[in-house]
Amino acid sequence: MAEPSPVFADLPRVAEESVAADALDARLRGADTPFIVRGVAADWPLVAAGRQNPGAARDYLLGFARERDFDIAIGRPGAERVFYDDAMGMDFRSERWPLARAFDLLAETEQRADPPLVYLASVDMQGYFRGLDVANRLPLGKRQTRDGIWIGGRTRVAAHNDIANNVAVAAVGRRRFTLFPPDQFANLYLGPLENSPGGRPISMVDFETPDFEGFPLFSRALDTASLAELGPGDALFVPQMWYHHVEALDRFNVLVNYWWNDEPRYLGHPEDALFHAILAIRDLPEEARAHWRSVFNHYVFDADGRTTDHVAPEGRGILAPLDVARAETIRMYLLRRLSR
Repeated sequence: MAEPSPVFADLPRVAEESVAADALDARLRGADTPFIVRGVAADWPLVAAGRQNPGAARDYLLGFARERDFDIAIGRPGAERVFYDDAMGMDFRSERWPLARAFDLLAETEQRADPPLVYLASVDMQGYFRGLDVANRLPLGKRQTRDGIWIGGRTRVAAHNDIANNVAVAAVGRRRFTLFPPDQFANLYLGPLENSPGGRPISMVDFETPDFEGFPLFSRALDTASLAELGPGDALFVPQMWYHHVEALDRFNVLVNYWWNDEPRYLGHPEDALFHAILAIRDLPEEARAHWRSVFNHYVFDADGRTTDHVAPEGRGILAPLDVARAETIRMYLLRRLSR
């Protein structure tokens, strides 16, 4: 496997566990730190095709592809980093092509010394492939997963996190993950919240040549980091909110991932609350912000019996524990307020 940057070469490795595919569901229950399972998907037909050569893997995928256009990112020759340009736009152009055309471009450029970035990110597996998920299955019990497939040449995806839990399977090619606990977000120097290459705020630090003068707190993040290197058929569990920088190391790579949340589906998205708080609170005078900080602590972060014990149970409304009906009451209230 290609060596990581010297800055990261000595990081501790993510723990490896011996878990059979049919026992993975049970192992994931309550898991809150990353771990690797070697060879858990080694018997997938996609993995077998990739072991032959990139062309065989592409032919295999084309056999399942639906007749629709796929979103594809195409960057500059020699580019591998999925990132911004100097004006904070995207450093690649977005196209919609049939999968066969995208694969022709990959086949054409993968022998070049400076191939362009070619990347199909987070493709909905069921929506864009018919039966691929059934032929290449990871038993995850009754979890309602969102299944994605990532296809491309050599790429580097900046450190980011996901609200969902994630099992990532290297199906074709090798992958390297650099992982950080959730509390490292400030030390990773995240970029814009609403404008990012993949829909999640990303670290502005270039992991290939980190600038410790421009990003001095990044060294603190490295003190908490760990490295996971996956070969075809290996899987990595990334708990929700953990930051991960992802490198696809070969000339053709395919990653399959499974996202899920353990929280009830009726709950809202925490980042919606963050965006609303920026809109409504962040730019208030300091005295007003201090007041609202106390209010949030009382009703949200430190909520306990003192918040509601003085109100009769039948009159607590949304202050009572949330259920589907109370969540819908909040949702409809917010829609009315935000549409004014």
